[in-house]
Amino acid sequence: MKFIKFTKKGIYCIPGKFYLDPWFPVDYAIISHGHADHARWGNKHYLCHNDSKAILKHRIGQDISIESMGYNEPKMINGVQVSFHPAGHIIGSAQIRLEHKGYVIVFSGDYKTQPDFISVPFEPVKCNEFITESTFGLPIYKWKSELDLQAELQNWILQNQQNNRTSVFIGYSLGKAQRIMKLVEGVDDVFVHSAINNLNNAISDSGIIIPETTLIKPDFDKKDIQNKIVILPPALLGSKMLKRIPNAATAICSGWMHIRGNRRWKGVDAGFAVSDHADWDGLLEAVKATEAEKVYVTHGSQAVFSKYLNEIGIEAHELKTEYGEDELAKQDTLKTETA
Repeated sequence: MKFIKFTKKGIYCIPGKFYLDPWFPVDYAIISHGHADHARWGNKHYLCHNDSKAILKHRIGQDISIESMGYNEPKMINGVQVSFHPAGHIIGSAQIRLEHKGYVIVFSGDYKTQPDFISVPFEPVKCNEFITESTFGLPIYKWKSELDLQAELQNWILQNQQNNRTSVFIGYSLGKAQRIMKLVEGVDDVFVHSAINNLNNAISDSGIIIPETTLIKPDFDKKDIQNKIVILPPALLGSKMLKRIPNAATAICSGWMHIRGNRRWKGVDAGFAVSDHADWDGLLEAVKATEAEKVYVTHGSQAVFSKYLNEIGIEAHELKTEYGEDELAKQDTLKTETA
């Protein structure tokens, strides 16, 4: 008994009269997480996880109409039971479970099955229909463990310090930056751009403890950050600020860095495959764990992943959405976040 439909504004729950991560303004939007391609401006009312509330208010507006709830807390909306479940993507990310007359549909949003050191680990949710992303839905993508990533990043920093270089990591200001902060915690002082610093403050407002960092100001003293650690958003690649950092060794942190050619393409010193999305095995693991009778595959390698699911006996269909901006192409809203 299908009770959702795919519209020009987004995924709509018919009896509930609400949308899931709509890409055009609607009256009632249930939001999976705070990234700009999922949480957009202009909705009359928002519902999100508790840990995303301050993030949404920071990114969209302090005066928005918004409510929140924790994981596994059911809420009835026009006869539809709604609940959030950990997605493991970033802080506050959630899968959205909908139940109506005994039929269950789960919208995963973005998710990662591999645990990290900062977000609540992914939990599979059994359902009749599952809507999954497929950002890295190709067999070539297989992530290292968080402990291996930690050693890789920290060893790179130590090597840079031996060569009198400042370690600069490039990562999206929400999610990736906080994960990098945790991976390099304890090695040395960490300096962050104001876009990241402002989001750190919003996250801290939710009561979440994150590693200590120092705001890097536009007129920073080069001596203060020499041989230290700096985290900047992708929009700062090639910027005057980056060029002012003394003896900078730059590294992009993204799942796309799993393919070595991307490192040369961006003209940086290193690339680390740090992704907040599930790899091929993670996607398969998540889909199978739901025991869903039907799967809808959204943004990413939709054709390949849905074809493979059908070949192994899982009914799958491609679903076109407005999600899935490139991790490297995402532009942080620096105009508002640096104020």
